[in-house]
Amino acid sequence: MKLEGVKVIDLSQFLPGPHFTMMMADHGADVIRVESFSGEPARELGLRQGGHSVWFRNTHRGKRSLRLNLKDPSGRELLLRLAARADVLVESFRPGVMARLGLDYATVSARAPQIIYCSLSAFGQHGAYRDRPAHNLAMEALLGVLSFNLGRDGQPTNTPMPTADMCGSLMGLAGVLMALIRQRTTGQGDYLDLALHDALLAWTPQYQGPVFAERRAHRVKEERNWGGAAFYNLYATKDGEWMVLGGVEIHFCENFLRKAARLDLLDACRQPPGPVQASVAAFLTEFFASRTQLEALAWLAEVDCCYAPLRTLLEGTFDPNTLARGMLLTDAEGNHHLGIPLKYEREPGQVDFHVPELGEHSRAIARELGYRETEIAGQRFLRHRDVPPFSMVADR
Repeated sequence: MKLEGVKVIDLSQFLPGPHFTMMMADHGADVIRVESFSGEPARELGLRQGGHSVWFRNTHRGKRSLRLNLKDPSGRELLLRLAARADVLVESFRPGVMARLGLDYATVSARAPQIIYCSLSAFGQHGAYRDRPAHNLAMEALLGVLSFNLGRDGQPTNTPMPTADMCGSLMGLAGVLMALIRQRTTGQGDYLDLALHDALLAWTPQYQGPVFAERRAHRVKEERNWGGAAFYNLYATKDGEWMVLGGVEIHFCENFLRKAARLDLLDACRQPPGPVQASVAAFLTEFFASRTQLEALAWLAEVDCCYAPLRTLLEGTFDPNTLARGMLLTDAEGNHHLGIPLKYEREPGQVDFHVPELGEHSRAIARELGYRETEIAGQRFLRHRDVPPFSMVADR
């Protein structure tokens, strides 16, 4: 597989880091998940299936788990030994935490000059907001993209997806892979300061027209993506369901209006989004309100335009196309997994359905690093000093 032989140390938590390091594991990387004594928080978040939270299962499959006390000098030493043999280290602590632990980039790279050290944080390692804690919703609000998410009452509402987290995940994957290319030719690692806030801003080029060209805030309901374009909107059907039109290219509009015998509305579709398209929106509102969702789908079946029924995630996940694309997988115990989105013809990724128990691979990893059995048996650096010793799960 593409990343066979690449060793990754993952100290990140929740979603962005664990997600992209799992994608690396899917393509052959040996990902060692370093967890605190209490473990990754996502182990206990949300609903469970097959003994694990669904969230944790779909961000940690195929990884090895090392439970480690990084506040203990021996624990730090083990991590530094591990870094000396690794290619990538990913962490998502608040800025300054790794330095206080004695595991900042300067310290780690002194022992491991080849290491690609990726720090994921809300606002980055420097800047006015460096020390502010934040999750996705706050980052979207501060940047301004949450202001686009208005309900039909015109009031802002919660974002439906963790956009900052997930675009940060993809930016992290891209950044680490670029650094790996350079590392393979020079032997030198690098430091990647990745702010999720920066990554989210980088995803806004199609929305920056009014901001850059006219120095103004968006008039949200008049913009193409949020209701100003008649053929890019949601419409209620007679049975209380919804239909979505999602393509404003003029040939799509023409195809729809020709079948509806309303080509008189085509000129309005050529105008910029906003009130000028109100007559088209009024027609479409009436059109869908007079049909059930199934009737609307039957009418649209032979029309070359962009449309879809509004579905739940349950319906979308178990759609036949999802199965055909390999994006819904089921293991031998009947547990569901999200598939691999990167589909190579040569050396395709392979899902390892195993989800590690907390600290499952601690002994094996310590042995790989040259620790003697007597040192491992002491377990001082593998546990918190204030809790009783624990029984290691058998090595996988």
